[in-house]
Amino acid sequence: MWKLAALFYPFAAAAVAINLFLAGLILHGIGGPAIPPVTALIWSLPLGVPATWACGRWVRGLMDRAEG
Repeated sequence: MWKLAALFYPFAAAAVAINLFLAGLILHGIGGPAIPPVTALIWSLPLGVPATWACGRWVRGLMDRAEG
């Protein structure tokens, strides 16, 4: 599981950053503050950890199901 997590962390953190930035654009569209891209990247570093854990569990479940 930890090897999968180390492999998936950059991708999960990038997905979190993109989603945070797009959520900031939606908030800006309805009158809220925009989230700058650098802020989204900074917040994605710690928030990428639970996303990586969820991704690793999902892939591990797929691997278990494929094996038997």
